[in-house]
Amino acid sequence: MSKINEIFKNTSWLLISQIITSIFGFVWIVLLARYLGVSDFGIMNFAISFTSIMSIFIDLGINTYVTRDLSRSPELSQKYIGNAIPLKIFLSILSFIATLVILLIMDYNLLSIQVVLLFAIQTIFLSMGWLFNGVFQAFSKMKYQAIGIIINSSLILSGTLLLTYFNLGLIAVALSYMVGSIITLIYLYNNIKNKIVIPKIQIDLDFWKKSIKQAIPFGITGIFTTIYFMIDTVMISFMAGNTAVGIYSSAYKIITVFTTIYTVYTYVVFPLMSKLYKDSEDLLKISYEKSIKYLIMIMLPFAIGITIYSQDIITLIYGKSYIFAGDVLKILIWNVLFIMINGASTSLLNSSNSEVAVTKINGLACLVNVVLNLFLIYYLSYIGASIATIITGVIIFILMTYIILKNKYKPDKSLIYGIVKICVSGLILAIILLILNLSMWIALPVAIIIYLIGIYLTKSLDSTDKAVIKEIIGK
Repeated sequence: MSKINEIFKNTSWLLISQIITSIFGFVWIVLLARYLGVSDFGIMNFAISFTSIMSIFIDLGINTYVTRDLSRSPELSQKYIGNAIPLKIFLSILSFIATLVILLIMDYNLLSIQVVLLFAIQTIFLSMGWLFNGVFQAFSKMKYQAIGIIINSSLILSGTLLLTYFNLGLIAVALSYMVGSIITLIYLYNNIKNKIVIPKIQIDLDFWKKSIKQAIPFGITGIFTTIYFMIDTVMISFMAGNTAVGIYSSAYKIITVFTTIYTVYTYVVFPLMSKLYKDSEDLLKISYEKSIKYLIMIMLPFAIGITIYSQDIITLIYGKSYIFAGDVLKILIWNVLFIMINGASTSLLNSSNSEVAVTKINGLACLVNVVLNLFLIYYLSYIGASIATIITGVIIFILMTYIILKNKYKPDKSLIYGIVKICVSGLILAIILLILNLSMWIALPVAIIIYLIGIYLTKSLDSTDKAVIKEIIGK
């Protein structure tokens, strides 16, 4: 099987799972937002954001490190997995204790503490599952990761339906998330054991020390990235209250639907880039250029459409009580473009042993993000957090582009021309939608047709792109 078909097969599995998860997630988020109300929905999202920050200390970059090294040396899987499992258990215990101490020091109410701790337990099981998913990525067996994702989302949706029907409350929400992660981990472990290698627990302290040292740049980057994505919700909770968190989070949940495209990309392409760094630097450069082009081509029409129809989308999904989230949505949707471009650049740099540069960039961006949030949330509440997020995304883009332009993976000018053509197609789409002023449902099919015509007229797809499409469909 050619590399393109292998990528397409793994991407298809993950994309299908992410589509299913996005649909299920959309349903359970809408149900929970309406069931819990703005305040309790804010508590839930604070707990998720808080424990997401906690998760980086459970991982410390180990998952990414294991994925990259096993992509290059799969014969070492027994040693890597056997040592990574007890190491993550040890880190999980420390992180859980630290979480409890922080909550007590911050003097949160009992309900908030209980919800956060339940989500903390869920995060521990999720983190171990991410380790196994990294192994599947290294061995190009994303089918099992995809099925695990579907299992987890199905269980959360089922739990949401039950708890809303029987009116079980916020604690039951946290429990449903936790149960889903436990059952998913059992599934992933069984398939690691049956399809790749039987994990044998090892406590090699020298290997632990070496692994942590090698993984630290990934871990620090994870800390900065998670803070960048999650600290805004935590800071809004401190500075503006749970209602503001509910408004901001409702828009952010829609954004996460689109970031699944980036997630699928990372799962599939990062292990491939790690292999190409060892085998073919020319192909590594090409894979980066095509990644940037395709991610922009996919996301740009969504950003334009959601900006124009943000209020309609929010009202349709959450109801009029969340109407102010429309302004948040039209700002945050543009950050998805930067998330995708920056994600491609991160994969290139991490796969080519330039993870220290990624760490420095994300560290600076994280600092800027926190400072901006302190200032902008104080004056503009959740709108300020939205502005801080997109400014940070732009800063990361500028810095990563600067680093890449200085090394041997500098993109050809053809990439710039391709992006300009795509942007022209997007501009045509935006102008026509604004002039026609159609209802959202009529605008959807019209926008698809207009954008595809624009892509065709601007010749945004070159001969290489067409060859890739032909190989994928087998022609």
